[in-house]
Amino acid sequence: MNKLSEMHTFVMVADTGSISEAARRLGTAKSMVSQRLQQLEKRLGTVLLERGRQARLTESGEVFYRWCVRILGDVDDAENAVLSAQSSLRGSLRLAAPMAFGIRYLNPILSSFAMRYPDLLLDLEFDDRRVNLQEEGFDAAIRIGELPDSSLVAKTITPNRHIICASPGYLAAHGVPHVPEDLAQHFAMLYVHREPHGMWTLPMNDALESFRVRCRMRTNCAYQLMEAAKAGMGLAILPTFLAAPAIVAGELQEVLAPYAPRGGTISAVYRQSQRASPKLCALIDFLSEQIGNPPVWEQRLAAHSQSPG
Repeated sequence: MNKLSEMHTFVMVADTGSISEAARRLGTAKSMVSQRLQQLEKRLGTVLLERGRQARLTESGEVFYRWCVRILGDVDDAENAVLSAQSSLRGSLRLAAPMAFGIRYLNPILSSFAMRYPDLLLDLEFDDRRVNLQEEGFDAAIRIGELPDSSLVAKTITPNRHIICASPGYLAAHGVPHVPEDLAQHFAMLYVHREPHGMWTLPMNDALESFRVRCRMRTNCAYQLMEAAKAGMGLAILPTFLAAPAIVAGELQEVLAPYAPRGGTISAVYRQSQRASPKLCALIDFLSEQIGNPPVWEQRLAAHSQSPG
């Protein structure tokens, strides 16, 4: 049995957690996958995977997995070194991305990317939920915010900044908050994915503190949050990639700037076994090039703040 074939099979089972799913993606029979694993474990003299409802790596399996990913990545690098980037970008690329950022910025960028690589099939899902790359078969995901520790590889595309804002009309009627303690006297809209308990968490005195607001609306749609703020319903926490046009147009005004919540980054995340994928490398490079650092929306805000009047 070809050792690389055994490694590839083993990594696929480890990534999917399922012999059946690994067989489906490899285009072979489940019995063949099982046979390859048994032969590999027999040759190595150790159990690499605990079989059950979900295949899980043993301690030996984790060590072998890291080496397999590295070796298979080096093989891919060697092959890609003699192929042009244009000819290598073929097949499918399944990507998950958050809804608001996808609609506002990714749609035109990904369309341009698809036009550049006509042999590549993009399979896109826009949803604010955090998908499981392994279980749901995604090659990568675009994630916004501070990333938790995980086994995924994360590549930063650009910083993400949040601001607290409201319409000039609301601020004229209710006053401008100057410190977070003022929030108790203000109406606000809550984003359920970030504020499920009805509190705003803001940096204060080198720590994070929670502040209650008078909720006017709860929503899982960032666009609805922005429209409610523009309509004068209250304060909202918005990413600058969404709020920038409204700030420039005078429809929204930033408040409590020293206490703006942390926005983390906009990143592409993917599994270790995908690290050498030319499709992912090309996508991340293209996104970084098109979005910029600082990103285009921050450049617009900076130009607006420097304009007279």
